[in-house]
Amino acid sequence: MNRIVIVGAGQAAGWAVHTLRGQGFSGEIHVVSNEDQVFYERPPLSKQVLSQEAEIESLNLFSADQVNDFSVTWHKPDHAVKLDKADKTVHLESGKVLAYDKLLIATGSRARIPVSAWSSMHNVYTMRDIKDCQKLAVKLKSSEHIAVIGGGWIGLEIAATARKQGKNVEIFEYGSRLCARSVSPEVSAFLKQLHEDEGTAIHLNATKLHLIETTTQKIEVFDADIKLKQFDCVVVGAGAEIAKELASQAALEVKDGIVVNEFGQTSDAHIYAAGDVAIHPSLGYCIQSWANAQNQSIATAKSMLGKMTAYQDIPWLWSDQYQCNIQILGTYQPEKTHQVIIRKTLDTQITFFYLDEQHHLLNVIAVNDSKLVKLAKRWMVSHRELEPSQLQDPEYNLMKLK
Repeated sequence: MNRIVIVGAGQAAGWAVHTLRGQGFSGEIHVVSNEDQVFYERPPLSKQVLSQEAEIESLNLFSADQVNDFSVTWHKPDHAVKLDKADKTVHLESGKVLAYDKLLIATGSRARIPVSAWSSMHNVYTMRDIKDCQKLAVKLKSSEHIAVIGGGWIGLEIAATARKQGKNVEIFEYGSRLCARSVSPEVSAFLKQLHEDEGTAIHLNATKLHLIETTTQKIEVFDADIKLKQFDCVVVGAGAEIAKELASQAALEVKDGIVVNEFGQTSDAHIYAAGDVAIHPSLGYCIQSWANAQNQSIATAKSMLGKMTAYQDIPWLWSDQYQCNIQILGTYQPEKTHQVIIRKTLDTQITFFYLDEQHHLLNVIAVNDSKLVKLAKRWMVSHRELEPSQLQDPEYNLMKLK
């Protein structure tokens, strides 16, 4: 095997390259990126970088010397427009055609805009890459009234960042509760209270939103044709679209994302996928998280070299909002949940446990308790049977259950 082509240059691609070289692959690695900035992590964009508490350089996964040592052939900014499985080639927008022995698709996802006309309005923003972050950071300085469309994690993080800057913030969520796809009603209620306590107005069931740009480039937000308010800017944080077009065009097996096995292999033996764009092999849907992008790509890169490494990690996500570090381990499974345990040890430290009928841990959401999350992962891996009364008792030392 002489050449590996990677489409995408985010976190998954970066860790794939790092792993390929670390495992001794000395052949050509070609990376196609639609951005000039490569191999960086995105989670801090909506938090530390947007608030300008951190510099853009802090996002880099590796030092400049490390990236140089990877000996990558770059194709940037460029875009893969066609994948020919028979010829084993990738066609780029620039006209280049790249042959590959093995291909990794790590195209990730992009911000979803529910109404296409919104994308052409001045002062309507999304948050997906560095350019998005830089534009919004500048706009926030001159804005007093900000609307956030979407009450998921990205929307809540942006709202918290803007509110900490003293801005008037209102959140408009299509559903009946916040983060409904990933957490239980108890956690949704906690998040709503957290933001309302900080002075953010939250509008749930905002199912008929309309945006109108005024002559002064303000944005008027209507819900069901009732004028609500005028905002200096609107941030659309309404979820993500999986960038699976290349796989679809090539007739790879695709559902919500690209279908892969536990080794990251698609329906074509020479093509792999990892990160946001790839479906988690044991869960059956895409996991959009920092940990997934890193760990799935590491396992996949090893498997591409014939060192078959299964990826079946327990999903882990985190979010920083105001004074709260919120960590989620496992997935919300209401159909399997038999009991919900809420453990509150401090006003700013609360944990939600979700147990099945055998008292095995399915899911945990911990606020300001990273040590407990690490312990909970051990319980989940070992399928430990837990005693609900111990979990609920704030005086009981859970570290005894190692």
